[in-house]
Amino acid sequence: MNELTTAAIELLKDLIAIPSFSQEEDKTAHRIGQWFDDYGIPYQREGNNVWAQNKAFDPEKPTLLLNSHHDTVLPNSAYTNDPFEPKIEDGKLYGLGSNDAGGALVSLMALFTHYYAAENPKYNLVMVASAEEEIAGQKSLRGLLTQLPKIDVAIVGEPTEMHLAVAEKGLLVFDAVIKGTPGHAAHPNDDNPIMKLPKVLEWFQNFSLEKVSENLGPVKITVTQVAAGKEHNVVPASVHLVVDVRVNDQYTNEELAQLITEAAPCEMTPRSLHLNSSSIAMDHELVRAGIALGRKTYGSPTLSDQAALQCPSLKVGPGLSTRSHSANEYIFVHEIEEAINIYIELLKQIL
Repeated sequence: MNELTTAAIELLKDLIAIPSFSQEEDKTAHRIGQWFDDYGIPYQREGNNVWAQNKAFDPEKPTLLLNSHHDTVLPNSAYTNDPFEPKIEDGKLYGLGSNDAGGALVSLMALFTHYYAAENPKYNLVMVASAEEEIAGQKSLRGLLTQLPKIDVAIVGEPTEMHLAVAEKGLLVFDAVIKGTPGHAAHPNDDNPIMKLPKVLEWFQNFSLEKVSENLGPVKITVTQVAAGKEHNVVPASVHLVVDVRVNDQYTNEELAQLITEAAPCEMTPRSLHLNSSSIAMDHELVRAGIALGRKTYGSPTLSDQAALQCPSLKVGPGLSTRSHSANEYIFVHEIEEAINIYIELLKQIL
């Protein structure tokens, strides 16, 4: 255990030192492959996704996916540290991607390695270090799923303070258009689309859906962008809005898109429908095992690779969500140490 934990922390330091922005994860994928080589574990690589399965893999048994990502966002301008310098100060390991989601990734890799050679486990294990999570890209876990064995349940590693996110909101983004009649500003115009904007915004402010989730609450609808007009003396033909919708587990993206499109007082076009909400039953043995270890359950408002999965999934990992994408990102070393222990105890109860 101590050796695995030390190796996991060293792996995270190496990953921090290697830039791995989404779609540019080639070198971190290589470093992750080195981990498997060091432990004599056969692995496969598809694009910048790296994956392996346990030694006693049996197609007749259910499969548990262990997944986290090794891509990062760009460092924001408020950094005062070098985002690619993995330094430890006051028990904090600093560096871009340390919290989101390097800590979870290396902890899950240590977990997989610990149980890799377990004899006659109840579940098969598949470990995936995925790419392009931050942009929900085509070559992320979503694109890899067709190459993997059938997944029956999943643990997705993201910063949750090792509490159990038993549900996760999905995402719909709409491009909305308020149409009107263009013309010269000097002439009368009773169909100026900009003048329609207040009523449309009021509609979004007041619109609600009746199905409320026990873990995720109501669907949340937010207008996040508004654009109209190019010249001071021209009434534009339209006003364009972007609408962010966080979807609870009571609706599919398809049915919610239809409901909103039919009800809205303007034209609504969803950009995509594939970022669905996720959940796992409270009586699932993984959840029961986590609760037995003193972990709390909650619903997560943030999106992850869970959105790609069609099976029950549990989001749990070291770190704090609010540190993600922040300046001088860090994770406590003890959080990684604790995470590996908790992960191992969690699987001990079900394997």
